[in-house]
Amino acid sequence: MKYRVTCLTPTLVGDGQKLAPIDYMVWKDHVNVLDQRRIFRLLSKGPRLEGYLTQLKTADKLDFGSWGGFAQNFAGRRIPFEHTSSVPVWERSHSENLFIPTFATSPLGPYLPATAIKGALRTGAVFERWSENTLRELASRIEADRAPRNPAAKAEDAVLGGHAGNRMKRVATADSAPVTYTGMRIYLLRTSTMVARGAGKFDLGWKSPRGTSDARRIDDSTPVFAEMAAPGMVFEGLWKETSPQDRQKLFQASNSFAISQIQRHMAYAEATGLGRLAETLNRLEKRVLGAANDSCVLSLGWGGGMLSKISVGDTADPSYRSILRHVSLYQKAVQTGLPFPKTRRIVFEGGHPASLPGWVLLEIS
Repeated sequence: MKYRVTCLTPTLVGDGQKLAPIDYMVWKDHVNVLDQRRIFRLLSKGPRLEGYLTQLKTADKLDFGSWGGFAQNFAGRRIPFEHTSSVPVWERSHSENLFIPTFATSPLGPYLPATAIKGALRTGAVFERWSENTLRELASRIEADRAPRNPAAKAEDAVLGGHAGNRMKRVATADSAPVTYTGMRIYLLRTSTMVARGAGKFDLGWKSPRGTSDARRIDDSTPVFAEMAAPGMVFEGLWKETSPQDRQKLFQASNSFAISQIQRHMAYAEATGLGRLAETLNRLEKRVLGAANDSCVLSLGWGGGMLSKISVGDTADPSYRSILRHVSLYQKAVQTGLPFPKTRRIVFEGGHPASLPGWVLLEIS
């Protein structure tokens, strides 16, 4: 059997690699990734190699006036920006914001790692089986003892089964076959936040450089650029299962989890006035509701945020917030009393905040 993953929103499943500003140059609305080995071989035949190496060591990004010809003639690949409006933003950005996360790749091209699919399915399976009592028991255990490194491990094993009988072993996926780079784009992303203005009302803010207050103007916020698979791009790979019934239950759980996430994202979009994002979420919800037994909608990969990684539907649940108070990373955020999480990483399309990254449709054939 085979699986087919279709990107519904821009998606990045990376391998931890990033393009540094000295690894590429922007020319004609494209990120031109330099083939440094070819460049070194060329420059070693003349006097310019020392100057080029000096730039690589000391410059934040390569001087286009001196080395722009390399972007035209010595690019290993060229990745277009999603929209020309992203180019002026890139030109104004500080070099520390120009490191571009890239899609997981093999010598034959980009591919979708199996772990991304299996991890998203596992989170949905746990979500379907956890209850309010599960969180309450976990919170009381943490209150009584020192918080363990992985406080939810036992609760997950309780609903999925131990190591030998884990339900997730009933299905198996392989890495997808490599695809071409033609469906990849450089997307602009920014992180939105909620700014309280009293009586349960909120304004839309945007995360700014560390040390400054959150910006109300989009252009004052910190941009992020990432290589992502565009909507409609397809990855295919091998799928194994013990029975169709196990897969159907797993997909039903994943679709329930997807609806839970989308509803909370929609509430966020409405509270902050992100109208175009709300429209995208409405379309996603329809895809989930229309999914057949052999398909499900998942949020996976980079940028999906905390809601895609936790098997908890209501983050305002008192037991869940009690757990978070024992995690130093989230203590301050919980103490504010604001909805949690109050930020979203937003993908811009056509120059406007439009979608959340990483939503895909998984089908089996």
